[in-house]
Amino acid sequence: MVGELLKYGRGILMCMRYPFRHDKKGVYRLVSHITSPETFFGHQLGADRKIARWDKIVEYFYTLAKESDRIQVVDLGPSTEGNPFLLTIISSPENLANLEELRQINLQITDPRGLTEAAVKELVKRGKAVILQSMSLHASEIGGTQMAPELAYDLLTGNDEATLRILDNVIYLAVPCFNPDGQLMVTDWYNEWVGTEYEGCSMPWLYHKYAGHDNNRDAFMQNLIESYYMGQLLFHEWRPQAFQDHHHMGSYGARLYVAPYSEPIRPDADPLIWRELAWYGSHMAYKLEEAGLTGILNGAQFPGWGHFGYHWITNHHNIAGMLTESASAKLATPLYIEPSQLRGAGKTMPEYAEQTNFPHPWPGGWWRLRDIVEQQKVAAWALLDVAARNKDTVLWNSYLKAKRQTERGAASKEQAYIIAPDQHDPLTARKLVQVLLNQGIEVHQAKAPFKLGACTYPEGTYVVFLAQPKYGVIKQLLGRTLYPSNPWTENPDGSVRAFDTATDTVAEYMGVKVFPANRQLAGEFAVITELEPPAGQVCPVDQYGYVFDACLNDSYRVANRLLQKEIPVWRLDEEVNVAAGYTLAPGAFYVEAAAAAELKEIATELGVNFFGLKAAYEGQKRALRPLRVGLYQRYYGGNADEGWTRLVFERFEQPYITVMNDDIKAGDLIDRFDVLIFPSDWEQLIVDINAPSRNPRAAMFARRFGDTVPPQYRGGIGKEGVEALRAFVEAGGRLIALNRSCDFAINTFKLNVTNVVDGLPATEYSTGGSTLHVQVATDHPFGYGMPEDALIFNWNSPVLQVTDTFRAENYQVIARYPEKDILQSGLLVGEKRLAGKAAMLVAKYGQGEVVLFGFAPQHRGQMHGTFKLLFNCLQ
Repeated sequence: MVGELLKYGRGILMCMRYPFRHDKKGVYRLVSHITSPETFFGHQLGADRKIARWDKIVEYFYTLAKESDRIQVVDLGPSTEGNPFLLTIISSPENLANLEELRQINLQITDPRGLTEAAVKELVKRGKAVILQSMSLHASEIGGTQMAPELAYDLLTGNDEATLRILDNVIYLAVPCFNPDGQLMVTDWYNEWVGTEYEGCSMPWLYHKYAGHDNNRDAFMQNLIESYYMGQLLFHEWRPQAFQDHHHMGSYGARLYVAPYSEPIRPDADPLIWRELAWYGSHMAYKLEEAGLTGILNGAQFPGWGHFGYHWITNHHNIAGMLTESASAKLATPLYIEPSQLRGAGKTMPEYAEQTNFPHPWPGGWWRLRDIVEQQKVAAWALLDVAARNKDTVLWNSYLKAKRQTERGAASKEQAYIIAPDQHDPLTARKLVQVLLNQGIEVHQAKAPFKLGACTYPEGTYVVFLAQPKYGVIKQLLGRTLYPSNPWTENPDGSVRAFDTATDTVAEYMGVKVFPANRQLAGEFAVITELEPPAGQVCPVDQYGYVFDACLNDSYRVANRLLQKEIPVWRLDEEVNVAAGYTLAPGAFYVEAAAAAELKEIATELGVNFFGLKAAYEGQKRALRPLRVGLYQRYYGGNADEGWTRLVFERFEQPYITVMNDDIKAGDLIDRFDVLIFPSDWEQLIVDINAPSRNPRAAMFARRFGDTVPPQYRGGIGKEGVEALRAFVEAGGRLIALNRSCDFAINTFKLNVTNVVDGLPATEYSTGGSTLHVQVATDHPFGYGMPEDALIFNWNSPVLQVTDTFRAENYQVIARYPEKDILQSGLLVGEKRLAGKAAMLVAKYGQGEVVLFGFAPQHRGQMHGTFKLLFNCLQ
């Protein structure tokens, strides 16, 4: 039989599809077996108390690639901690043989500028729908990665009409594990405690080295290598028609959420996106119901305006971005849910009862990992199925979205956004441009000066024209954004709360000025695809030493590097003239002439300019020394704010030591540290998780971790830790409290400072993650290098008021809210409560000091505009 098929060639053979494989020599051979997941892993995926480990899953996918010509496996590179980050591509053998051609067709459809409609129609006929799905970004949400091998196996072995239609019409891209490092952590943690009273308990630390649960908030900044890989797939290499990210949620509501989102929607996406989400979601819900799976919810609970993580930001890239959310078990341990424990999910599902988008409630009982695997597999399959059945429609609408968004940008009042080179921190402005390039946004650069009204912009100015398919994401990242107050966003009590952050305006986050062009620009502009290396200089070489600008974030990196090499560095407390008409503000860094060779190397690498002094500096200067910095880390699932702080420190070469509860309780802190930093946290989670709390989030942590984790992972610093911290600062140490930790510091040191918004309901104070204006004391060492008018990130943060009426001079305000017009982007309820109050202050305490940041200066590694405020406190 094989001989007969080989004689007639490829066309007849491909009608058989399976079980033949085309080898590298062009010969079709009979494949006797494709290994099933159950055979390979020794158990059914999702079985009680069994989690397949990522290294074995990787091995399984490579086994499938050897056994089937329907799959390709690509290692995109190492994860943060060096584990393989896989992409699997599943389609028909014919499609995989022509994969590059099909990829190029898809890129033309998704950016059709310059093509005729007839040309696009021909591309649609030849093209295939590209669908990308990712699994278990949040590593404790294990179902997706356990499901992925089973879904792949079904697609590789099926020969029914539905499977062959998917293989013919769809290129299925899968990231079987979006967080390999966390998957290994969670699996090993679970296996360590299975069979004990702590079986199925939450892991006490972050399930990503830096981000933990925040890793899906990294889509626009791409601080993490995993985010970068996904961004390359979504925004550069493939630009799929749809993307679905498989997650878990709480255990006591619906069994599974699928698209579409509920209200409100974020503006500026093409309207077809919202129709597609409803279409895809309805098909998934239909197929789930058809399969007899109950408790399926769609069009509720998760709003269309959420954070700009991958399943949300993709909608503004003309990619239908969705997520599934399965009810969680206790990892791989079954969870029993008493029927009376089931509850609704806010105003879109006010009670656990039948409604049009939740017609078949689950009755309660045992809930297992296998249930999650099955429902996620049906949802994932259904998305592939609807795309396969409607391939031409999906591709044509992909073209329409790109075309209409380009037209929308061309007709917009704002024709472009201008990023001039003359910035407070030009190197950070370059980093903003790189963020935009990573999003696949088309960026131009002026080849000659050009004018806009009375302003002339120089050669080298970056321009982002809105007449391009990425119109929607450009508007959201670079334009001012105001979170709406309307019936969809208001709660029954009248409060307005955003789902995660109320704005993702990255230029504001980074402290970069972006100017809207409200008319067409005339000039010579060229598209850039990558940034040229920064051109730092050492000029001129001189005997009196060199200074470099404190306005640059990267100058702090330079200072840290030099200090670690034992090269002396000073801060200058007065402004210094370095060239005709060019003066560096107070806080500039100074190094001696002997460091010239080192500075040349750094200038080439980082782009920092070093200015030679023509005469000896006679003003006041302060010698820097490498401070011993401790960064507090707690258990209870870890603290993402602490993880992001580590990432920022490592990026800027700031040495630090992780400090745990026992390190603080041991006392004698002044012998080991100069500075201690407490990332944003609730006081109860720092001191004693079982202490009474008005804060519902802190109470939730107490319920989740109070007695469910092993004893060695409980507790806080306790009373002895509080006393040790007081002794540390009293003896000359510096304690820094970030954002929510201000309340802990105020109470610990009994400071005469009040958080004036503490305990206020959201009807009286709410910011929801927004950019607010502050006035910075740039003449104070902690304010060095900052602009006088800066933007900070406030997420329902403390607002500080000095209450000492006898020794108020012991309190110095570093950043203060203006009297009005405080909001830049996002949401602000209760402006009058912030007016004139402190956002950052330093308080004397004994021989030391306590620094209170009433905001997050390093939030998610994104707030480049306020990094310097933190860095200054470490020198």
